Amino acid sequence: MKLFLLLISIHFLLSACSTIATGGAEFTGLSLLHDRRSSAVIINDEHIEISTFIKLNMEEDIRKNCHFNITSYNGTVLVTGEAPTEALRNKIIAIVKVLPDVKVVHNEMSIAQPSSLLSRTEDTLITTYVKSALSDVKNLPGFDATRVKVITENQHVYLLGIVHKKEGLVATDIARKTNNVKQVIKIFEYINY
Repeated sequence: MKLFLLLISIHFLLSACSTIATGGAEFTGLSLLHDRRSSAVIINDEHIEISTFIKLNMEEDIRKNCHFNITSYNGTVLVTGEAPTEALRNKIIAIVKVLPDVKVVHNEMSIAQPSSLLSRTEDTLITTYVKSALSDVKNLPGFDATRVKVITENQHVYLLGIVHKKEGLVATDIARKTNNVKQVIKIFEYINY
């Protein structure tokens, strides 16, 4: 158990380092400054992701047979990845749904064997391309790329955030025009001007 907790700690430390190294603004001062969520909600979203990761990895059948990603944005949880059976996928979703502060769960897990390292690397590149293109938007006053969370799984791009309708349209258009993207799925919360 101690080894498991150590490995989880190392995972999160490395994840934070890769975010910093790639210039991501997942939980930096810049993103906090521009985020439309309160700092308490941001921390709560991080807590949802971490506690879900720990709970799912404590289930041996899930840990050994599945690949999953948990993304929480304003209490909306996106679950992506692969489970080899519907029963395992349902078990993952059931665990996520009962966590405190989870408002909605978007189940985007595939019934399949876990994706390859090559596939995950391609997904990371797609995410990087989309984020880079979003940061180049100059024709929409007030648009801030750090307000759009981009997740890619199996060449499907998921967009999350609290955005104005036009911001969502611009982000969606950019993601659709990115090479190797099969589909764009919007999970935005829309606000009025």
